[in-house]
Amino acid sequence: MGMPVEERTEIMMAIGNHDEKTGTAVSDISAALILADKSDVHRDRVLNTNLSTFDIHDKVNYAVTDADLKIDSQEKKVILKLTIDTKICPVLDYFEIFMDRTMMSKYAAKYLNIWFELLINNSRLL
Repeated sequence: MGMPVEERTEIMMAIGNHDEKTGTAVSDISAALILADKSDVHRDRVLNTNLSTFDIHDKVNYAVTDADLKIDSQEKKVILKLTIDTKICPVLDYFEIFMDRTMMSKYAAKYLNIWFELLINNSRLL
């Protein structure tokens, strides 16, 4: 690969520390990976669109009609803005499967000395 071992090690640490149950931000790279990975929710992730066969993950992902992760460098915050079609699932279902991911994102942002803000259907939740 031609990459110095220190850089490869940092990437491996980031990958190894982004699991919701055991991971945490240990570097700027790992914090950025956590924010990107744990914010990945959207209808496009659902391959099978037969609603009658959806599990809760499919239902929540399919209900998210718009997802946008923005960095506001002036305000020193990262904003995850979601639009959830509540006819498909209630917002509470999102938190049932994404609470650990949301908290992990909050702590990853804190590691970077920025604020994590979550907006769902234009309501600020964090």
